Amino acid sequence: MRKFLLALIFASEHLHIMETRRDVFKAIADPTRRAIIDLVAREPLHVNAIAEQFELSRQAVSLHLKVLVECGLLDMKQQGRERICEAKLEKLNDVNEWVSRYRSFWENKLDALDEFLKDTKHTT
Repeated sequence: MRKFLLALIFASEHLHIMETRRDVFKAIADPTRRAIIDLVAREPLHVNAIAEQFELSRQAVSLHLKVLVECGLLDMKQQGRERICEAKLEKLNDVNEWVSRYRSFWENKLDALDEFLKDTKHTT
């Protein structure tokens, strides 16, 4: 029973890490990953072609790709000896929806400020 509980604790900690990595907001927080998305959004590219665009080790680029695959922003397919990365940008809709709420909030605030300033200008 003790081994089972230890395994459960270890697994839950491990699964939490994987869950965190799948978060699209954390994935796009990194500028290198955003640059990778920009590249692959134009056309599917193999891993080496992506790595050549950065002054990072191929291993570092592979880790960024892994995060993007885990969060669902990239799909990686094997074609012969090459792994081809293709953008899957549907998950960015979550980001767009979240940003849209705040865009609307701030636009309303700025419109109200504009009206206030116009009213103040006319009364002075």
